[in-house]
Amino acid sequence: MGVRKKIGMLPGDGIGPEVVAEARKVLDAVAERFGHTFEYEYGDVGAVAIDKTGEPLPDETLRICEQSDAFLFGAIGDPKYDNDPSAKVRPEQGLLKLRKSLGLFANIRPVTAYDSLIHMSPLKTEKILGVDMVVYRELTGGIYFGEKGRTKDGAYDHCTYSNYEIDRIAHLAFQAAEHRSKKVTLVDKANVLETSRLWRERVNEIAKEYPSITLDCMFVDNAAMQMIQNPKHFDVILTENMFGDIISDEASVIGGSLGLLPSASVGEKTAMFEPIHGSYPQAAGQNIANPLATILSAAMMLDHLGLVDEAIEIRQSVNASLRNGMVTEDLAKEEGYGTDRVGDFIANCIADGEESCAQANIKLGLSTII
Repeated sequence: MGVRKKIGMLPGDGIGPEVVAEARKVLDAVAERFGHTFEYEYGDVGAVAIDKTGEPLPDETLRICEQSDAFLFGAIGDPKYDNDPSAKVRPEQGLLKLRKSLGLFANIRPVTAYDSLIHMSPLKTEKILGVDMVVYRELTGGIYFGEKGRTKDGAYDHCTYSNYEIDRIAHLAFQAAEHRSKKVTLVDKANVLETSRLWRERVNEIAKEYPSITLDCMFVDNAAMQMIQNPKHFDVILTENMFGDIISDEASVIGGSLGLLPSASVGEKTAMFEPIHGSYPQAAGQNIANPLATILSAAMMLDHLGLVDEAIEIRQSVNASLRNGMVTEDLAKEEGYGTDRVGDFIANCIADGEESCAQANIKLGLSTII
Protein backbone atom coordinates (compact mmCIF):
# COMPACT_ATOMS: atom_id res chain seq x y z
CA MET A 1 0.00 0.00 0.00
CA GLY A 2 1.49 3.31 -1.08
CA VAL A 3 1.75 6.29 1.23
CA ARG A 4 1.19 10.00 0.62
CA LYS A 5 3.75 12.45 1.97
CA LYS A 6 4.05 16.22 1.67
CA ILE A 7 7.64 17.26 1.04
CA GLY A 8 8.90 20.83 1.17
CA MET A 9 11.60 21.77 -1.33
CA LEU A 10 13.97 24.66 -0.59
CA PRO A 11 16.56 24.74 -3.40
CA GLY A 12 18.21 27.95 -2.18
CA ASP A 13 21.31 29.47 -3.77
CA GLY A 14 24.19 28.50 -6.05
CA ILE A 15 24.13 24.83 -7.01
CA GLY A 16 21.19 24.20 -4.68
CA PRO A 17 18.50 24.19 -7.41
CA GLU A 18 20.52 21.76 -9.56
CA VAL A 19 21.20 19.17 -6.86
CA VAL A 20 17.66 19.39 -5.46
CA ALA A 21 16.31 18.78 -8.96
CA GLU A 22 18.27 15.51 -9.14
CA ALA A 23 17.08 14.45 -5.69
CA ARG A 24 13.50 15.03 -6.80
CA LYS A 25 14.16 12.93 -9.89
CA VAL A 26 15.26 10.09 -7.59
CA LEU A 27 12.30 10.58 -5.23
CA ASP A 28 9.94 10.44 -8.21
CA ALA A 29 11.51 7.12 -9.24
CA VAL A 30 10.98 5.81 -5.70
CA ALA A 31 7.35 6.95 -5.72
CA GLU A 32 6.72 5.25 -9.06
CA ARG A 33 8.43 1.99 -8.07
CA PHE A 34 6.81 1.64 -4.64
CA GLY A 35 3.40 3.16 -5.39
CA HIS A 36 3.78 6.26 -3.18
CA THR A 37 2.63 9.82 -3.76
CA PHE A 38 5.01 12.65 -2.92
CA GLU A 39 3.51 16.13 -3.03
CA TYR A 40 6.14 18.84 -3.41
CA GLU A 41 5.86 22.50 -2.44
CA TYR A 42 8.70 24.91 -3.20
CA GLY A 43 9.91 27.90 -1.20
CA ASP A 44 12.68 30.49 -1.47
CA VAL A 45 15.41 30.86 1.12
CA GLY A 46 18.78 32.63 1.33
CA ALA A 47 20.08 35.14 -1.20
CA VAL A 48 17.40 34.32 -3.76
CA ALA A 49 14.74 35.11 -1.13
CA ILE A 50 16.47 38.38 -0.17
CA ASP A 51 16.46 39.42 -3.82
CA LYS A 52 12.73 38.73 -4.09
CA THR A 53 11.41 39.77 -0.70
CA GLY A 54 14.17 41.45 1.29
CA GLU A 55 14.08 38.59 3.82
CA PRO A 56 16.33 35.47 3.91
CA LEU A 57 13.41 33.37 5.21
CA PRO A 58 10.00 34.63 4.04
CA ASP A 59 6.94 33.72 6.10
CA GLU A 60 5.57 31.70 3.17
CA THR A 61 8.66 29.48 3.13
CA LEU A 62 8.39 28.91 6.86
CA ARG A 63 4.74 27.94 6.38
CA ILE A 64 5.72 25.38 3.74
CA CYS A 65 8.20 23.80 6.12
CA GLU A 66 5.77 23.75 9.03
CA GLN A 67 3.10 22.01 6.94
CA SER A 68 5.41 19.43 5.37
CA ASP A 69 6.11 15.94 6.67
CA ALA A 70 9.78 16.76 6.00
CA PHE A 71 11.70 19.08 3.71
CA LEU A 72 14.77 19.01 1.52
CA PHE A 73 17.19 21.93 1.57
CA GLY A 74 19.73 22.68 -1.16
CA ALA A 75 22.36 25.29 -0.26
CA ILE A 76 22.62 28.84 0.99
CA GLY A 77 25.08 31.69 0.42
CA ASP A 78 26.16 34.23 -2.17
CA PRO A 79 29.55 35.95 -2.75
CA LYS A 80 28.01 39.41 -2.79
CA TYR A 81 27.18 38.95 0.90
CA ASP A 82 30.35 37.03 1.79
CA ASN A 83 32.40 39.97 0.52
CA ASP A 84 30.35 42.60 2.36
CA PRO A 85 30.88 42.33 6.13
CA SER A 86 28.64 45.36 6.69
CA ALA A 87 25.55 43.69 5.20
CA LYS A 88 22.70 43.79 7.75
CA VAL A 89 20.67 41.05 6.06
CA ARG A 90 22.57 37.90 5.10
CA PRO A 91 21.51 34.58 3.49
CA GLU A 92 22.81 32.51 6.43
CA GLN A 93 20.37 34.27 8.75
CA GLY A 94 17.62 32.40 6.93
CA LEU A 95 19.11 29.03 7.83
CA LEU A 96 19.64 29.98 11.48
CA LYS A 97 16.07 31.30 11.72
CA LEU A 98 14.78 28.13 10.08
CA ARG A 99 16.50 25.95 12.67
CA LYS A 100 15.30 28.09 15.57
CA SER A 101 11.73 28.61 14.35
CA LEU A 102 11.18 24.91 13.69
CA GLY A 103 13.09 23.70 16.75
CA LEU A 104 15.55 21.66 14.66
CA PHE A 105 17.77 20.89 17.61
CA ALA A 106 19.76 17.85 16.41
CA ASN A 107 22.02 17.81 13.38
CA ILE A 108 22.94 14.28 12.30
CA ARG A 109 25.86 13.78 9.91
CA PRO A 110 26.91 10.26 8.89
CA VAL A 111 30.48 9.91 7.61
CA THR A 112 31.36 6.86 5.52
CA ALA A 113 34.57 5.93 3.72
CA TYR A 114 33.47 4.36 0.41
CA ASP A 115 35.91 1.69 -0.79
CA SER A 116 35.73 2.90 -4.39
CA LEU A 117 36.71 6.44 -3.33
CA ILE A 118 39.47 5.73 -0.80
CA HIS A 119 41.96 7.19 -3.26
CA MET A 120 40.20 10.57 -3.01
CA SER A 121 41.03 11.06 0.66
CA PRO A 122 44.27 12.80 1.70
CA LEU A 123 44.52 10.32 4.59
CA LYS A 124 46.28 6.96 4.30
CA THR A 125 44.09 4.05 3.21
CA GLU A 126 44.84 1.95 6.30
CA LYS A 127 43.61 4.79 8.53
CA ILE A 128 40.23 5.28 6.87
CA LEU A 129 39.27 1.92 5.38
CA GLY A 130 36.06 0.88 7.15
CA VAL A 131 35.39 4.23 8.82
CA ASP A 132 31.69 4.58 9.63
CA MET A 133 30.67 7.23 12.14
CA VAL A 134 27.86 9.66 12.79
CA VAL A 135 28.05 13.10 14.40
CA TYR A 136 25.20 14.32 16.62
CA ARG A 137 25.57 18.09 16.86
CA GLU A 138 23.31 20.27 19.01
CA LEU A 139 21.93 22.87 16.65
CA THR A 140 19.84 25.55 18.35
CA GLY A 141 21.88 26.54 21.41
CA GLY A 142 25.38 27.61 22.30
CA ILE A 143 27.45 30.50 21.03
CA TYR A 144 25.65 30.80 17.67
CA PHE A 145 22.38 31.71 19.38
CA GLY A 146 23.64 33.38 22.57
CA GLU A 147 23.54 37.10 23.24
CA LYS A 148 26.04 38.94 21.09
CA GLY A 149 27.07 42.51 20.51
CA ARG A 150 29.72 45.19 20.34
CA THR A 151 31.18 47.44 22.99
CA LYS A 152 33.16 50.61 22.47
CA ASP A 153 36.41 48.70 22.15
CA GLY A 154 35.42 45.06 21.61
CA ALA A 155 32.75 42.44 20.95
CA TYR A 156 31.17 39.45 22.72
CA ASP A 157 29.31 36.22 21.93
CA HIS A 158 27.74 34.39 24.87
CA CYS A 159 27.59 30.59 24.99
CA THR A 160 24.72 29.22 27.08
CA TYR A 161 23.09 25.79 27.44
CA SER A 162 20.25 24.39 29.55
CA ASN A 163 19.92 20.88 30.92
CA TYR A 164 16.96 20.31 28.60
CA GLU A 165 18.89 21.27 25.47
CA ILE A 166 21.69 18.85 26.37
CA ASP A 167 19.47 15.99 27.51
CA ARG A 168 17.26 15.75 24.44
CA ILE A 169 20.11 15.35 21.93
CA ALA A 170 22.09 13.12 24.28
CA HIS A 171 19.21 10.65 24.34
CA LEU A 172 19.13 10.61 20.53
CA ALA A 173 22.86 9.88 20.37
CA PHE A 174 22.65 7.01 22.90
CA GLN A 175 19.63 5.55 21.11
CA ALA A 176 21.55 5.65 17.81
CA ALA A 177 24.54 3.92 19.42
CA GLU A 178 22.31 1.04 20.51
CA HIS A 179 21.86 0.17 16.82
CA ARG A 180 25.51 0.68 15.92
CA SER A 181 28.74 -0.23 17.74
CA LYS A 182 27.45 0.80 21.18
CA LYS A 183 29.90 3.63 21.76
CA VAL A 184 29.35 7.36 22.28
CA THR A 185 32.16 9.92 22.35
CA LEU A 186 31.29 13.23 23.99
CA VAL A 187 33.43 16.03 22.55
CA ASP A 188 33.78 19.08 24.80
CA LYS A 189 36.23 21.49 26.44
CA ALA A 190 35.39 20.71 30.06
CA ASN A 191 38.86 21.70 31.29
CA VAL A 192 38.10 25.33 30.35
CA LEU A 193 34.40 26.00 29.66
CA GLU A 194 31.60 25.94 32.21
CA THR A 195 29.07 24.95 29.55
CA SER A 196 31.25 21.95 28.68
CA ARG A 197 31.36 20.94 32.32
CA LEU A 198 27.55 21.00 32.34
CA TRP A 199 27.52 18.88 29.16
CA ARG A 200 29.82 16.32 30.76
CA GLU A 201 27.73 16.17 33.96
CA ARG A 202 24.44 15.71 32.12
CA VAL A 203 25.75 13.19 29.59
CA ASN A 204 27.40 11.08 32.28
CA GLU A 205 24.10 11.03 34.16
CA ILE A 206 22.12 10.06 31.05
CA ALA A 207 24.65 7.32 30.24
CA LYS A 208 23.42 5.43 33.32
CA GLU A 209 20.14 4.85 31.46
CA TYR A 210 22.03 3.05 28.67
CA PRO A 211 24.18 0.43 30.42
CA SER A 212 25.08 -1.34 27.16
CA ILE A 213 26.69 1.82 25.75
CA THR A 214 30.31 2.80 26.41
CA LEU A 215 30.75 6.54 26.99
CA ASP A 216 34.06 8.14 26.07
CA CYS A 217 34.73 11.83 26.88
CA MET A 218 37.30 13.71 24.81
CA PHE A 219 38.47 17.33 24.68
CA VAL A 220 37.76 18.93 21.31
CA ASP A 221 41.42 19.63 20.50
CA ASN A 222 42.28 15.96 21.04
CA ALA A 223 39.21 14.90 19.07
CA ALA A 224 40.33 17.03 16.13
CA MET A 225 43.70 15.29 16.21
CA GLN A 226 42.22 11.79 16.58
CA MET A 227 39.88 12.46 13.65
CA ILE A 228 42.97 12.50 11.45
CA GLN A 229 45.23 10.04 13.27
CA ASN A 230 42.67 7.39 14.22
CA PRO A 231 39.18 8.06 12.81
CA LYS A 232 38.15 4.43 13.39
CA HIS A 233 38.09 5.28 17.09
CA PHE A 234 34.74 7.01 16.62
CA ASP A 235 31.26 5.59 16.22
CA VAL A 236 28.71 8.11 17.55
CA ILE A 237 30.08 11.57 18.32
CA LEU A 238 27.97 13.83 20.55
CA THR A 239 28.84 17.51 20.87
CA GLU A 240 27.65 21.10 21.15
CA ASN A 241 26.92 23.49 18.32
CA MET A 242 30.24 25.15 17.45
CA PHE A 243 32.42 22.10 18.13
CA GLY A 244 30.05 20.01 16.03
CA ASP A 245 30.24 22.48 13.17
CA ILE A 246 34.04 22.19 13.09
CA ILE A 247 34.40 18.47 13.81
CA SER A 248 31.84 17.36 11.24
CA ASP A 249 33.47 19.45 8.51
CA GLU A 250 36.84 17.98 9.43
CA ALA A 251 35.36 14.49 9.26
CA SER A 252 34.20 15.16 5.70
CA VAL A 253 37.83 14.94 4.56
CA ILE A 254 37.79 11.22 5.35
CA GLY A 255 35.45 10.45 2.48
CA GLY A 256 37.44 12.60 0.08
CA SER A 257 34.62 14.91 -0.94
CA LEU A 258 32.04 17.23 0.64
CA GLY A 259 29.79 16.20 -2.22
CA LEU A 260 29.13 12.80 -0.61
CA LEU A 261 27.93 13.77 2.86
CA PRO A 262 24.23 14.11 3.69
CA SER A 263 22.75 15.43 6.91
CA ALA A 264 19.52 15.67 8.84
CA SER A 265 18.34 18.40 11.20
CA VAL A 266 15.65 16.91 13.40
CA GLY A 267 13.07 18.62 15.58
CA GLU A 268 10.06 17.48 17.57
CA LYS A 269 7.60 18.20 14.75
CA THR A 270 9.47 18.14 11.46
CA ALA A 271 12.92 17.55 10.00
CA MET A 272 15.17 19.10 7.37
CA PHE A 273 17.54 17.16 5.13
CA GLU A 274 20.45 18.78 3.33
CA PRO A 275 23.91 18.15 1.86
CA ILE A 276 26.69 19.60 3.97
CA HIS A 277 28.46 21.31 1.07
CA GLY A 278 28.00 25.00 0.44
CA SER A 279 26.37 26.83 -2.43
CA TYR A 280 29.52 26.60 -4.62
CA PRO A 281 28.46 29.59 -6.76
CA GLN A 282 31.39 29.13 -9.16
CA ALA A 283 29.77 25.91 -10.42
CA ALA A 284 26.18 27.12 -10.55
CA GLY A 285 24.46 26.48 -13.87
CA GLN A 286 27.37 24.49 -15.33
CA ASN A 287 25.94 20.98 -14.79
CA ILE A 288 29.05 19.88 -12.86
CA ALA A 289 27.75 19.93 -9.27
CA ASN A 290 27.85 16.63 -7.39
CA PRO A 291 24.24 15.64 -6.50
CA LEU A 292 25.10 12.57 -4.41
CA ALA A 293 25.05 14.27 -1.00
CA THR A 294 21.59 15.68 -1.74
CA ILE A 295 20.35 12.34 -3.05
CA LEU A 296 21.70 10.62 0.09
CA SER A 297 19.98 13.32 2.15
CA ALA A 298 16.74 12.30 0.42
CA ALA A 299 17.48 8.73 1.54
CA MET A 300 17.85 9.94 5.13
CA MET A 301 14.51 11.70 4.72
CA LEU A 302 12.83 8.48 3.63
CA ASP A 303 14.31 6.72 6.68
CA HIS A 304 12.79 9.45 8.85
CA LEU A 305 9.41 8.96 7.15
CA GLY A 306 9.52 5.22 7.83
CA LEU A 307 10.28 4.25 4.23
CA VAL A 308 13.36 2.22 5.08
CA ASP A 309 13.37 -0.16 2.10
CA GLU A 310 13.08 2.80 -0.24
CA ALA A 311 16.03 4.52 1.45
CA ILE A 312 18.12 1.35 1.10
CA GLU A 313 17.27 1.28 -2.62
CA ILE A 314 18.61 4.82 -3.03
CA ARG A 315 21.85 4.01 -1.19
CA GLN A 316 22.40 0.87 -3.24
CA SER A 317 21.90 2.84 -6.44
CA VAL A 318 24.33 5.53 -5.26
CA ASN A 319 26.89 2.80 -4.54
CA ALA A 320 26.34 1.48 -8.06
CA SER A 321 27.03 4.92 -9.51
CA LEU A 322 30.29 5.11 -7.53
CA ARG A 323 31.42 1.62 -8.57
CA ASN A 324 30.70 2.37 -12.21
CA GLY A 325 32.40 5.74 -12.24
CA MET A 326 29.07 7.41 -13.00
CA VAL A 327 30.12 10.49 -11.04
CA THR A 328 30.71 14.19 -11.55
CA GLU A 329 34.16 15.60 -12.23
CA ASP A 330 35.07 16.11 -8.56
CA LEU A 331 35.07 12.33 -8.05
CA ALA A 332 36.12 11.13 -11.49
CA LYS A 333 39.47 9.45 -12.09
CA GLU A 334 39.41 10.76 -15.65
CA GLU A 335 36.39 12.48 -17.16
CA GLY A 336 33.24 13.11 -15.12
CA TYR A 337 29.59 13.09 -16.12
CA GLY A 338 27.08 15.90 -15.82
CA THR A 339 24.94 16.45 -12.75
CA ASP A 340 21.83 15.41 -14.66
CA ARG A 341 23.43 12.21 -16.01
CA VAL A 342 24.33 11.07 -12.51
CA GLY A 343 20.76 11.70 -11.38
CA ASP A 344 19.41 9.85 -14.42
CA PHE A 345 21.59 6.82 -13.67
CA ILE A 346 20.43 6.57 -10.05
CA ALA A 347 16.77 7.15 -10.93
CA ASN A 348 16.93 4.46 -13.60
CA CYS A 349 18.59 2.05 -11.17
CA ILE A 350 15.66 2.51 -8.82
CA ALA A 351 13.01 2.38 -11.52
CA ASP A 352 14.23 -0.91 -12.98
CA GLY A 353 14.37 -2.83 -9.72
CA GLU A 354 16.45 -6.03 -9.76
CA GLU A 355 17.73 -5.34 -13.26
CA SER A 356 18.39 -1.77 -12.24
CA CYS A 357 22.00 -1.11 -13.03
CA ALA A 358 22.22 -3.17 -16.20
CA GLN A 359 19.10 -1.47 -17.56
CA ALA A 360 20.32 1.96 -16.46
CA ASN A 361 23.57 1.39 -18.36
CA ILE A 362 21.66 0.48 -21.51
CA LYS A 363 19.39 3.52 -21.24
CA LEU A 364 22.33 5.84 -20.78
CA GLY A 365 24.45 4.23 -23.48
CA LEU A 366 27.10 2.96 -21.07
CA SER A 367 29.16 -0.18 -21.45
CA THR A 368 30.38 -0.48 -17.86
CA ILE A 369 29.51 -3.63 -15.96
CA ILE A 370 28.58 -3.78 -12.30
